[in-house]
Amino acid sequence: MVIVNDLLYGNVELPAVFADLLASPALKRLGGIHQSGAIFLVNPEISHTRLEHSIGVMLLIRRLGGTELEQIAGLLHDISHTAFSHVCDYVFKNKEENYHEEMFAEVLMNSEIPALLQKHGYHLNQILDGEFPVLEQPLPDLCADRLDYTLRDSIHAGLINRPAAILFLEHIRMQHGQIVVTNKEQVDWINTLYERLKKEVFQLPLHLYANQQMAVLIRDFLKNGFLQEADLFKDDTFLLNKIRSIALGYEAVKAIKTLKGYPAFLKKGSTITTKLRNLKAMLSIS
Repeated sequence: MVIVNDLLYGNVELPAVFADLLASPALKRLGGIHQSGAIFLVNPEISHTRLEHSIGVMLLIRRLGGTELEQIAGLLHDISHTAFSHVCDYVFKNKEENYHEEMFAEVLMNSEIPALLQKHGYHLNQILDGEFPVLEQPLPDLCADRLDYTLRDSIHAGLINRPAAILFLEHIRMQHGQIVVTNKEQVDWINTLYERLKKEVFQLPLHLYANQQMAVLIRDFLKNGFLQEADLFKDDTFLLNKIRSIALGYEAVKAIKTLKGYPAFLKKGSTITTKLRNLKAMLSIS
């Protein structure tokens, strides 16, 4: 057994399979990857990790009655995210922001996860080929992944407080394979919050600036051979330290943090294309 402590769910005791997974290098790596990419360089308050999000997704699935297998899938769903999260999508100009999804099977198969799953009576193909309706739903429906990052990112960005998020969680449940909200005020609240999150966090010029500048920096270093694609599958500290190990990289990161190029960015506008996202919660009072 293992006890995890989460921002939204407090202390939760979990079965042994989760203890083994959480102790694995593959999942520990996510603890060194910022959920919001390079934004922490210009806004240190937004510094939560992919591991925190992954644990939150798993706990939300558990709360909503998802199977243990789906909880495992939730914990592993971001296992292939690169350093700086979606920044690498901007590096490779991936408009769907799904580079990590394209690498998902390869990263899992080359990790210790298959052996850990087998130890506990599961098989990797159950994760790769399974359907997990609590974990994922097409836009704009609610799902555990979308809900967790909406609430968690909003708390860290200062848009809401923890009690407001916990109150919302008290008004959701599964109905006919969908996550529904049982209170009209909470429906309006989550829909409005998602729009605020997009405008005030995802699309905030300062945040776009940080992610764009980091993407350009990584792309240039990949082109000249200083960085290798394998470096992207380390964590943020490794990649940042390697970039800053040479003078050009050190000065470039310093320029991002001190907003040296921000006025020019505001004049030119962003060159990165972020994925269009929307959310529409459904009310159920039955």
